[in-house]
Amino acid sequence: MVGIVGKPNAGKSTFFNALTLLNAKVANYPFTTLEPNVGVAWVTSRCVCTELNVKDNPKNSRCEDGIRYIPVKVVDLPGLIPGAYRGEGLGNQFLDSVMRADALIHVVDASGYTDEQGRTLDRPTHDPIRDIEFIENELDMWIANIILKDKQKIVKSSKIDEVVSILSTRLSGLNVNRQLIKDILQSHQQLVSKKPMSWNDDDFIALARKIRAASKPILIAANKIDVPSAEENFRRIKETGRAVIPTSSEAELLLRKAAEGGYIKYRPGDSDFTVLRPLSEAQMSALNKVKELLRIWGSTGVQQALNYVYFNLLDMIVVYPVEDENKYSDKNGNVLPDAYLVKRGTTARDLAYMVHTELGEGFLYAINAKTKMKIGADYILKHNDVIKIVSASRRA
Repeated sequence: MVGIVGKPNAGKSTFFNALTLLNAKVANYPFTTLEPNVGVAWVTSRCVCTELNVKDNPKNSRCEDGIRYIPVKVVDLPGLIPGAYRGEGLGNQFLDSVMRADALIHVVDASGYTDEQGRTLDRPTHDPIRDIEFIENELDMWIANIILKDKQKIVKSSKIDEVVSILSTRLSGLNVNRQLIKDILQSHQQLVSKKPMSWNDDDFIALARKIRAASKPILIAANKIDVPSAEENFRRIKETGRAVIPTSSEAELLLRKAAEGGYIKYRPGDSDFTVLRPLSEAQMSALNKVKELLRIWGSTGVQQALNYVYFNLLDMIVVYPVEDENKYSDKNGNVLPDAYLVKRGTTARDLAYMVHTELGEGFLYAINAKTKMKIGADYILKHNDVIKIVSASRRA
């Protein structure tokens, strides 16, 4: 699941609507989003059907013009203001929700026309980097406060393994597992070199920052990029080394609605569109502004942002399990019926468990449908692999 975060009036609900075409409430005032909005968006990837030269019949996803659209859950979270980790604004509600996400898209008003609480300014005087830093700080301090509840236990620990156990238990509800904590501590030499009994609050906060960065990777969506003042701010954000993509959620929402209504031909992420029906002067004027945006930036950035999260931040690939390795189909003859997003490093046995627990438990071997070669349980899956699982429980 990907959480969409940001201060009020940054355009995050419009961003969410553009991804999902759901009508999340959008308005020009703080706290428009009072409850998390959950929807389905689509990660896009070149379908393996083009490589195999077959006509597919997707079941868990869809394929259009050789592009596979794979459904994922996205959540538009309530707007955040400084001090949320202390319970100000909708802080507790926000942070409880955000910690369930695998990654975050932080929609930032790159134009500088809204202050830190989302109020509209007459001039672009607000620095969006401050918005980025405060979101990071809120998450860091939230995690730090959770960790500090066990401060006395930790400082009394004589071994790092004991610290790992305490932290993994305390952070289990945040999708932070034992191995992640262990890896972070091993890489944090400055902290490991000190005995836990000498750790101070700054050490705990530094540890919290590393846990947040590893467990909740963030992509910055530099939104409202079509506003002249946004370009320089986007450049400055990029220079900080953070992952950032220029976006215009309003332009993407306009294009998707126009395509849905049959007025234009447009696929999410495309660099252009084709007008299919006569439009009014006002409609053409709006679309011409978007066309200029596409000419300058190459896309609205919204689809690219979602894809970047899954394929870069979360390091995922797409694989296709099948039951007939010769026809690339399931038992009903559906060609390439399912596309799975899996973490890079996933094995053939891991995939078997994902498809069905019994397949994993009875795993014998797998077949690479492209090469027709038998592969073992520890085979590391590659992007666009087509895999048949052979199991003692059921031969697929």
